Amino acid sequence: MGKSRRNRGGQKRSDPISTKPKPVKPPSDPELAALRERRILPVLRDLQSADPKARTTAAGAVANIVQDSRCRKLLLREQVVYVLLSETLTDASLESRAAGWDILRVLIAEEEADFCVHLYRVDVVTALQHAARKVTEALTTANPPFSKNSKAEQEFVWSIAEALTAIIDALAEAHDEAFEAIVRNHDIVHFLFVLLSLGFTTASVYENAMLCLMTLSEDSRQFVEAIIADEITKTYQRLTSLQRGGGYKAVIACGILHNVFAVMEWHDQNPGKGGVSDAVLVPTLSQSLEKAQLSSNMTNGHGSSSPADILQLALEILASIGTTLQESLEKRSKAEWGGIVDKDDKDDDDDDDDVMDADVDSDDADEPLSENEDPSADKDDEEDDEMDEDEMEADMEMVTGADDHPDEGVSTNIDDLPTLKELLHKAIPQALKIAQKTDIISRDEEASTAIRTHAFATLNNISWTVSCIDFSDGQSAPILRVWRPIARTIWREAVVPILASDTSDIGLATVVTSLAWAVARTLHIGNTAPFLAGDEHKKFISLYHASKGLNTNTNNTTEQEKKEQQQQGANVEDPFQSLGVKCIGVLGQLALDPAPTALNRELGVFLVTVVSALPETPVADAVEALNQLFDIYGDEKKACDQEVFWQDGFLAHFEAAVPKFRAAVKRVDKGKSAELRQRADETLMNLTRFIQYKQKHRP
Repeated sequence: MGKSRRNRGGQKRSDPISTKPKPVKPPSDPELAALRERRILPVLRDLQSADPKARTTAAGAVANIVQDSRCRKLLLREQVVYVLLSETLTDASLESRAAGWDILRVLIAEEEADFCVHLYRVDVVTALQHAARKVTEALTTANPPFSKNSKAEQEFVWSIAEALTAIIDALAEAHDEAFEAIVRNHDIVHFLFVLLSLGFTTASVYENAMLCLMTLSEDSRQFVEAIIADEITKTYQRLTSLQRGGGYKAVIACGILHNVFAVMEWHDQNPGKGGVSDAVLVPTLSQSLEKAQLSSNMTNGHGSSSPADILQLALEILASIGTTLQESLEKRSKAEWGGIVDKDDKDDDDDDDDVMDADVDSDDADEPLSENEDPSADKDDEEDDEMDEDEMEADMEMVTGADDHPDEGVSTNIDDLPTLKELLHKAIPQALKIAQKTDIISRDEEASTAIRTHAFATLNNISWTVSCIDFSDGQSAPILRVWRPIARTIWREAVVPILASDTSDIGLATVVTSLAWAVARTLHIGNTAPFLAGDEHKKFISLYHASKGLNTNTNNTTEQEKKEQQQQGANVEDPFQSLGVKCIGVLGQLALDPAPTALNRELGVFLVTVVSALPETPVADAVEALNQLFDIYGDEKKACDQEVFWQDGFLAHFEAAVPKFRAAVKRVDKGKSAELRQRADETLMNLTRFIQYKQKHRP
């Protein structure tokens, strides 16, 4: 759930401490050289002294100065990690070992993720295993019991435990090989389970241990099965008990259990032990959101259990539950339909893939047109290759059915989907309240914006899950009846205010636009009354034009800027997750029946203009615009077909777009942008089919 491990690479490790590091040259900067002589070298000499007291004092001194950035860089330059691993962490003095682990904890907290990778490669996991075993023995031994130790000794043990849990969590997040090594290590896993089982574990260590479990349980069947099978400390039972409580521990427990349910594929149609699924977690998370909002001390958030942290983590878990629910519905749909589903994997707020079945009965279906082909050329071979009317209708069904709902055939009574029911009735109202607020943390604007963005992400993921349910045949009418007023409220109270604010926060604008797209996908169903409060469509058009500047600056974005954009909710790698594509998606849905003719014409002209602007238009934008146009004008029975498509001469624009779009598709590198090329190829095939169909169905 939630957190992504940041470094997937790895190399074979060599023995990290078999040879002593080479002497380090002093820095060329006179000020740094003086600092090195005055503060760094003396403590490093004492850290390796034969005098135990000198070593202990030096370890404490290093722990104090490592917070300073210049001292920290100099310590790293002087190979302090080698000294810590080879001497300090194996010192006979408990106080020295505690200081050594605290130094490593601070280094990890202050340095980039690649420092964790470095630690893994110098075999810090072995040191972690040894220390974890020692702490476990100290905490669980009966002779003498831990409570009989001196207060100082107890504090040192808890200090080591807190440092170990922080380091374990950071390593697992940073590197896949480190993650797997930790999961396989019985001593480390047992250490974490023991910390949760003891009634006297300090609050900070307890929360750290739970955060470790949440990280390690993400997508790891081995670790999840260890949690479930643990009969010594009964970790699974303890987590279910914590989940029913309140506060930060309950929220983290929900995160761990959500990971467990996801890995074990325990969902509404396949519940786990005791009939559990994510449905049991949503009420706890929703109550946590409500209670955290009522806190009058939102900015006193330096502790791990601040209301701000509760809000953010609870929203992250709810957003993940929304995504997991959609995935479980898709899997069930595939099972019911024999697995015959042609659908690419996608992120939670991506539109359904614009693809056609590979089994279409058409000569054109197997590959795109060659560079020299033109749709009008088909007229010459019409007598030989002309499809009959039924084939033509089926072909058009494929073109305009690219966004068909993947969950057709899924049970349509909302009581049969308890997780969705809980999300709609309990999670959405709380997330909506947070999304509406501009002063969640009035003295911390950055934290306030981050929490609001998470609230919008939660609304977004749930809305996309609902939008992927098939409402076309009326079988899901009970869900639609429940959803429609909620969707209108989301549009009115979450989408419209952000549009009116003309926010400059790109991350927020992107997630709100994605939310609007998901909501718009359902609100036009069933010929309901128009839901636009005003000129929202003009706002999205303006936002699209503003997004084009972002596309041109992508190549100049630094890695740090990309990380910041990703943290704000923007996907800088997937072109189909761009703000521009999302704007096009919203506008296409707003143009669908029963949109008024004037609105349909305005949005149709906009989408045609986007395609006509090739090659200046990004390929992903053109792909989405074309697919929206296929859906809008694919049915000649709709009023907009005669009154807009034919009256405004759209067919000529489609025909003129073919060579430009084909050229743009050919420029997409299959190796670097495989999904973009695949979807662009498919859209090119659909474009030629669409033109052929419209040519043969002129009014």
